[in-house]
Amino acid sequence: MGRRLPIVLVAALAVAATAGAQGTPLEKRLQKALAVPHVSQTRTAALVYDLQTGTTLFSEHEALSLAPASNEKLAVTYAALAGLGAQFRISTDVVGRGEQDGSVWRGSLLLVGQGDPTLSSRSLTLLARQVRAFGITRVTGGVLGDESFFDARRTAPGWKSSFYVNESPPLSALTVDRARYGGRISRNPALSAALLFRSALRRAGVYVVGGAGTGVDRGGNLPLASIESPPLATILRWMDRESDNFTAELLLKQLGTLLATPGTTASGAAYVAQVLTTAGVPLTGVRIADGSGLSLLDRVTVRELTGVLRAAWTDPDIRPVFFAALPVAGLSGTLHDRMRRLPARGNVVAKTGSTEQSSALSGYVRRRYVFSVVQNGSPVSWTWARRAQDRFATVLAGQ
Repeated sequence: MGRRLPIVLVAALAVAATAGAQGTPLEKRLQKALAVPHVSQTRTAALVYDLQTGTTLFSEHEALSLAPASNEKLAVTYAALAGLGAQFRISTDVVGRGEQDGSVWRGSLLLVGQGDPTLSSRSLTLLARQVRAFGITRVTGGVLGDESFFDARRTAPGWKSSFYVNESPPLSALTVDRARYGGRISRNPALSAALLFRSALRRAGVYVVGGAGTGVDRGGNLPLASIESPPLATILRWMDRESDNFTAELLLKQLGTLLATPGTTASGAAYVAQVLTTAGVPLTGVRIADGSGLSLLDRVTVRELTGVLRAAWTDPDIRPVFFAALPVAGLSGTLHDRMRRLPARGNVVAKTGSTEQSSALSGYVRRRYVFSVVQNGSPVSWTWARRAQDRFATVLAGQ
């Protein structure tokens, strides 16, 4: 009696056999690429759109609502470029509460954050030097960190408790060195920022009599120093190529401030949905709960994801920045070690995504095809899911 094949492998082969009986040669090859063990075909969705001909070349469960993993960042990237522009920079300011008396500031200094995810100790050094250049060598009060530009919620809705710190530092409009203070992650980023700035001031020759704390700039204070983040295009390149959750969440709250202050995850999600709707991206079956794709509440469809990719491609201002932000197969970011051979190498430019329940890959092939593959499971097998994604993209690259 012969050895039996595993049930899951039999199912995968059955799907491949069914695909072989219908469809164009390209459709058959793409369907075969998706058929792998340990990945449910009923929880797999894929779509391919030809930018040159304006036609859909392949569709599998295109309206199925699935967990997106980091493919959620594609919508945030598009909305940020549409709403803020590629050259947008995020300011961090120092204002004085009180008055200057010669070289003495009689009062306190406020370090006011506006959500810069790149803010660092080096940034604080530059701010401190500006305060010193203002002629101030002594502050009678203390240093206060102001994070009121965003709400004070440290995580996003639907996150597992383990995601806090492990997947993203605490969310705050004022975070220095990604909330690392004293060799560990601080649960109070604004206070840690104030402590670090107080030390930076002393190194710059400004003696601070008081301690550090938190406060709110309510206006009427004297601007003393300011620094700006790198342009949004640079921030997005880091976020998407490295799939950085923290940056995605802060940018979502930044987008939320375009609707209301303080910026919140909910207002940011509402803004993203508004931008996508205006662009004609279908949102049926879609739920935007956070910016990173970590939330268990997030849902996408491949129809939405390819819609975002198409909208970005057809906008001459957004296209070059959006495209440059994505990992390149075999060369950069989270695709550096995937598809390292031709025809995929250098020709597949796409966003990856991985969580316990989702694996995804969506992007462009040879600047002609838009594609999206999203696979869910409980859990999903990353190894087999990525193999299917890579085979799928490689088939398109070989066209």
